[in-house]
Amino acid sequence: MDEILKYFPNLTPEQIERFTALGRLYPEWNEKINVISRKDIDNLYTHHILHSLAIARFMTPVDGSLLIDLGTGGGFPGIPLAILWPGCRFHLIDRIGKKIRVASEIASEIGLTNVTFQHGDMGECKLKADYVISRAVMQLDELVRIIGRNISPEQRNRIPNGLVCLKGGDLAPELGRVKRPMLDIPLSDWFAEDYFKTKDLIYVEL
Repeated sequence: MDEILKYFPNLTPEQIERFTALGRLYPEWNEKINVISRKDIDNLYTHHILHSLAIARFMTPVDGSLLIDLGTGGGFPGIPLAILWPGCRFHLIDRIGKKIRVASEIASEIGLTNVTFQHGDMGECKLKADYVISRAVMQLDELVRIIGRNISPEQRNRIPNGLVCLKGGDLAPELGRVKRPMLDIPLSDWFAEDYFKTKDLIYVEL
């Protein structure tokens, strides 16, 4: 939890309580349903929760904004961001039913009311969102192609509607295939931990 407070020191008592609860709930659920590598569960706060919150270093959507978390797995980045932005709405999608179940159960246990869940894929989602968010779910050009119809034409935020995703490794080939206005920000600009040296935030305006 200290990793979160280091970078987000102004959390409310309710937010602190919810983030603290994640440190108990994810290991408990991971014993039943493997949503995080068992070798990595000890790094939950840095590798998963803080990584998810990198999106909050890039932007703060206005209340009422809708964000679709595509390929959420066990709830990342959607659940940490839903805790941080209680005035925004989140729709979490994953093709694997047991992972959506874990995300849904954890959201319920910590009292999150600004999240909904969908077992399926993006093609079955009819919502129009301000942003689609994801963590390394697929190649960037493919991601841009499949989410276009789910981006709302109505603009309400300072940063235009589009895709915000967290990726790692050598991104040059896939970035070169996207012909849209784009930003590539190394997470090491924001976070000092070694884990973030090879991680980036990619924003694509749609």
